[in-house]
Amino acid sequence: MTSVVTAGGVSVTIRGVVVDESETVLDRLVSDGVPGRLTSGTTSLWGPDAAPGARLGWLDLPERSRSLLPRLEELAARARGDGLDRIVLAGMGGSSLAAEAIAGTAGAELTVLDTTDPQQTAAVLADRLDRTLVVISSRSGGTVETDAHLRVFEHAFAEAGLDPAGRFVVVTDPGSPLASTGYPTVTTEPDVGGRYGALGASGLVPSALAGVDVARLLDEADALAPSLRQPYDNPALALGAAIGASVLAGRDKLVIADQGSGLAGFAAWAEHLLAESTGKDGKGVLPVPVDDANDPGFELTADMRRVILGSRPDEPGPAREAGLSVAGPIGAQFLLWEYATAVVGRVIGVNPFDEPDVQESKDNTAALLRVEEGGAPTVIRTAPTLDAGAVEIHAPGDLLKGVRDLTGALEALLAAVPDRGYLAVMAYLDRFGDTDAAALRPMLAERGARVRKHPVPVTFGWGPRLLHATGQFHKGGPPGGVFLQITGESTTDIPVPGRPYTLRQLQLAQAFGDLRTLRGRDRPAVRIHLKDRTEGLAQLTKALGA
Repeated sequence: MTSVVTAGGVSVTIRGVVVDESETVLDRLVSDGVPGRLTSGTTSLWGPDAAPGARLGWLDLPERSRSLLPRLEELAARARGDGLDRIVLAGMGGSSLAAEAIAGTAGAELTVLDTTDPQQTAAVLADRLDRTLVVISSRSGGTVETDAHLRVFEHAFAEAGLDPAGRFVVVTDPGSPLASTGYPTVTTEPDVGGRYGALGASGLVPSALAGVDVARLLDEADALAPSLRQPYDNPALALGAAIGASVLAGRDKLVIADQGSGLAGFAAWAEHLLAESTGKDGKGVLPVPVDDANDPGFELTADMRRVILGSRPDEPGPAREAGLSVAGPIGAQFLLWEYATAVVGRVIGVNPFDEPDVQESKDNTAALLRVEEGGAPTVIRTAPTLDAGAVEIHAPGDLLKGVRDLTGALEALLAAVPDRGYLAVMAYLDRFGDTDAAALRPMLAERGARVRKHPVPVTFGWGPRLLHATGQFHKGGPPGGVFLQITGESTTDIPVPGRPYTLRQLQLAQAFGDLRTLRGRDRPAVRIHLKDRTEGLAQLTKALGA
């Protein structure tokens, strides 16, 4: 059985048992008047406690953001006139992921700096600094990574004899600390939460400066908007009902594979949206982006629901067998998934607009960086559980008891994943220079299937950007996660002007702070430290292939 719901250039295809499961949920949503109440801004849909913080301004961004277009044209023209044709976006989570997907889909060059890794940051600083315009994006104005990026770039411009005054554009909430920098500023929408702001200033400003036709994005979203009020022929409602019904049926892992959608980076944005919005109160949807439908992580299991980004293929295979497929232009898909995520929150009984468990890791990071006047922050280093060449393994208690080599350690970690659980790989490395780290995810998924005789969901995230995305799910979602954190020595370091720490110290404090939070919640967590990044990653690859 197959159901196809289309509107505004978007199609959502639901097949097999998912049709029956979602119809019951869909009927309840319709009888509760959810489409009309949601589009009219009724914040009580998620309960009285959620109502005060349920910011629903994202629903009218396709129309409201058109007022930004003249300002964006002015800023882009000024940058071109000043010869600034390289755009760097410094921002975390919702302040960077949407813009990265927009630019990648359009084929526009946009350098995203959402890390505290000193090697990655040094590489960005070394590339055409004289032609660089930096977008500093933080809604709160107090994001520690973005504060560091601003300070580092101001110093770099000054050292190069370049006037910083014309080389920054700030995107922030009205009245935030960043709003008073004196740099050209575009204010974000106070009634829109960060991860729901893809079609607002956070997504559009850097994209427009990179040369993307952002008016077209708004046109795409605007074409879908009328259907959001309808009880039926509403693709976003159908998608939300299908995902929510899957969670209620015990399938709380949403494995996302791209099938020629052309939407570069979109799965990472959707992962952030779903994980941070739903992973709380011991519930949630864990997104598991995989490379494609032939990936070893795409096999169907009792706790997974599979979704294809792109058109469902005609030929038999895993992609055709997926319970869900979603196709449409990126502007419309932003609005589709935001609406669907809000619906999922309603179905499973969580507030999709808060992130109650994110702050603890931030507090632990701040504690590690807190120093006496005149001192320097330190991160306490412990003796490794296992020392294997360029790789050190640090594990608590008996988690790796009796393990003698790297292969055994990785297999023991996979064996520790409980039924209906998952393994999360968190790499505090250079996501452009250490790309081999990302290749560990499918290798671990394949190895896990061999060790356990059935597939193991494996996620992968770059630190510290994951703290602003899946970090909420790791702490607040269902307690079935096992965590593998990877850190590495750095060949360089960068002081943060005006702060008593370097980027390297900040990066380690973030990694150790999150590790402390996870272990404090009795989540099994192992840290692998690479004494040499290249050699260490090669050792891990070899160990998984053994």
